[in-house]
Amino acid sequence: MGYFDVPEIDYTRYSNRQLVAVPLAVLAVALIVLSGSFLVYGTPVQLGMDFAGGTELTVQTTTQKADIPGAFDEEPESVRSTQADNQYIVQFASTDQEELSDQAEANLGQDGDAAIIQQVSSTSASFGQQTQQTALLGLVVAFVGMSAIAFLLFRTFVPSIAIVASAFSDLVIPLAFMAITGIPLSLGTVAALLMLIGYSVDSDILLNNHVLRRSGDFYESTYRAMRTGVTMTITSMSAMLVMGIAAWLFGVQLLASIGIILFVGLAADLMNTYMLNLSLLRWYKFHGVRS
Repeated sequence: MGYFDVPEIDYTRYSNRQLVAVPLAVLAVALIVLSGSFLVYGTPVQLGMDFAGGTELTVQTTTQKADIPGAFDEEPESVRSTQADNQYIVQFASTDQEELSDQAEANLGQDGDAAIIQQVSSTSASFGQQTQQTALLGLVVAFVGMSAIAFLLFRTFVPSIAIVASAFSDLVIPLAFMAITGIPLSLGTVAALLMLIGYSVDSDILLNNHVLRRSGDFYESTYRAMRTGVTMTITSMSAMLVMGIAAWLFGVQLLASIGIILFVGLAADLMNTYMLNLSLLRWYKFHGVRS
């Protein structure tokens, strides 16, 4: 079994401003991306069918992928290949299942082979909006609950706000990545974001607990926390990357999206925990506490 050796970083070489500058700059860029997306498209992140509503057809056809949009009166939102040969998933903003199915059967046949509609599903815009509100409420409740736990555990402002700020950045950076890469927000990707909130709290509390509640020098305590936290995060990142690549190869789009979102979010958590959170903790430990 392999062993990952966590390097001991000489934090004394860097000031608190230097440490905090990088994660804050990345967070600022992420917020700019989300703001730009909201101004242009009306939402910070592209909404999937779960939230925006629409129809999804799974079609078996010998028609080439590039020719599929021309078979419909309405331009599809997306056309994706699946693992099966000549099988495609076509998404539309419309919820008229019958009309879209008729067009697929009439226009996607080729060389005497008729198109086969294997599955049809749709979500109304009103139901999608309700689902969107429920998912947003879930994220807000999870974030507020996480913040409350942080303040109850440490009962001091700076260590608690360090956890909250780190978790906020861990959430915003993957959302910006989704906006840039076109990964839609769906129930599955919301679940990934909820997992990131929990993971962020876990890694930040691990660091804060070692520094504030255990004996030893500040940097000694930091390294002890890093040996556990960094090993745990790198292992999880590796697992998520493997899952994302495997799911992409087998055409499981949702699992691929979840895997890459978690990979990006965990990478952001490494930066935020051991730069943003740590710089605030060090300021609190050496300058913020008065005897």
